[in-house]
Amino acid sequence: MLRVTLHSDPNRLTLTPVSTGLRVGFWLCIVVAIAAVMRRLLALWQAPSAAEPPDLQRLDAFFRSHATLTYAHIGVALVFVCILPLVYWNRTRLWQPVRALYYLLGLMVGLTAFGMSANPAGGIIEGAAVVVFNLLFLFSLAQSFRAWRIGDAIADRRWTLRATAIVLGIATTRPVMGVFFATARLTGWTPHQFFGPAFWIGFSINTVVMEIALRRHARSIE
Repeated sequence: MLRVTLHSDPNRLTLTPVSTGLRVGFWLCIVVAIAAVMRRLLALWQAPSAAEPPDLQRLDAFFRSHATLTYAHIGVALVFVCILPLVYWNRTRLWQPVRALYYLLGLMVGLTAFGMSANPAGGIIEGAAVVVFNLLFLFSLAQSFRAWRIGDAIADRRWTLRATAIVLGIATTRPVMGVFFATARLTGWTPHQFFGPAFWIGFSINTVVMEIALRRHARSIE
């Protein structure tokens, strides 16, 4: 998504694109994540609709039964996703308030995600995916914070990209879920059955793609 170019003055570190595909993927994930949060908020605010498919009705009812935790998680996640572009925009990426907010909100997203995983809609398979990738996200976030504090721009950028890719995996799960919803009549799977595989697929795609990109462009950022 980004190439890091180092100058003799560390404050002049600049970022240039290395992959149009990754940049497009970044913005698509942002849009999808925001849309998913807004859809969930509307479902929590509105009364159940008989016009919705039965699977969606049951899913919405499940989240309404955990409304407080759901509000906390998606509310923090919405703000976190909205500030992500500022973390990479050259005019704001060195602002300490932006980075401090990035780490604080990232930590809150991770902690509330653990809460959501205690009783996930997709059962134990989804819960396991959330725990595994949430741990990877928090580890990457911690490494990014450590590198930022000591002024290691290269490690900071690499770990920040990893953390960002992992957390945006929640957006990649949405089209995967769409495929499962579309094929439900053929497979007979309900959201409870396919949410777990969708989470594993979505988060794995983002994690693997970013790792491949970092390794492929290692010479560009080291």
